[in-house]
Amino acid sequence: MAADIKGANEPYDDINITPMLDLAYVLLVTFIILTTASVQGVKVDSPRTQAAEQLARPQTRAITITRDGGLFLDAYPVTLDELQQRLAGYQAANPALPVVLKADAATQYQKVTEVLEVAKRLNLTEIGLVTQRAAAGE
Repeated sequence: MAADIKGANEPYDDINITPMLDLAYVLLVTFIILTTASVQGVKVDSPRTQAAEQLARPQTRAITITRDGGLFLDAYPVTLDELQQRLAGYQAANPALPVVLKADAATQYQKVTEVLEVAKRLNLTEIGLVTQRAAAGE
């Protein structure tokens, strides 16, 4: 009995790595499941067409209004008249042209309404407004 009590007060000479190994196995299994899930599917050799290049490109156009009122169409600076001309050209190719409007939170409301008026004149009905999700406390 005295030997058992003496051994209880001595420091450990090794580290218990069992919890670390459990974590490593869980991470390994998760990694294997996620990588195989993204590869699943039936492989086919898709036919080649002339229109495939146009179909692969997204047709959505992005209009951005900066804090100081700068106007951009797909990252290129434009005026309101240029915006209307270019959108009309894109709409000729795709009558259901989807447009995304992204404005800075500090942008003057007048600038946003001017862009929406251009969309209304062109009869664009597929318009999305980009926002950010507010934090839980806001």
